[in-house]
Amino acid sequence: MSAAAIGQPFDDEPFSLTAIADEIMERHPGYRVEIIGGHLLVTPSPDAPHARALTKLMRPFIAAGLDDGDTEVLQNVGVWLPTGAEDYVIPDLAIVDADIDDHLVENNAYDPVCFRLVLEVTSSNWKDDLKTKAVAYAQAKVPVYVIVDRKHQRVHVLTDPTGEQYEHHRPYSPGETITLPRSIGAQVTLDVDQILKAAQKKAD
Repeated sequence: MSAAAIGQPFDDEPFSLTAIADEIMERHPGYRVEIIGGHLLVTPSPDAPHARALTKLMRPFIAAGLDDGDTEVLQNVGVWLPTGAEDYVIPDLAIVDADIDDHLVENNAYDPVCFRLVLEVTSSNWKDDLKTKAVAYAQAKVPVYVIVDRKHQRVHVLTDPTGEQYEHHRPYSPGETITLPRSIGAQVTLDVDQILKAAQKKAD
């Protein structure tokens, strides 16, 4: 989607995508702005099913002990990308090393070395999660990328980043279960039906 037109308050300052991103978020509270490959990605506020799916997803990670000890389960924490001076992306959910505070780069984004898993729940701009962000996370060498694809009713698990892509990409359908790599810090199994159901609007 496109954001509202932004004025030109930066005439006397060096051009900065970060400054433009900050202005968009200030003028449109609730919007998420990311910079990938030197381009702004603007995402509207998530709906209730999006948030509900994240709540359901956090539970098995926390139950497996991933929110204590060596790791934490966090939402909306920025990943600093190696693709540009201002590039960063904000996953919906992440499993991170417990010492993440020591790895702040700037603009509330952290060194990707801290991230064991990132997860996105698709919104109206679902192509960004399936394509643009898959490349960005692979370039950042994030080991595991999970996508809850509400558009096509699938859950994708991407592992083993090499260059601009993940070597392994497995889509899971309703009725299947997912066992995530133990490299995230514990054995975690996800129920695809449960996740996709939570991510849909409740019937009237």
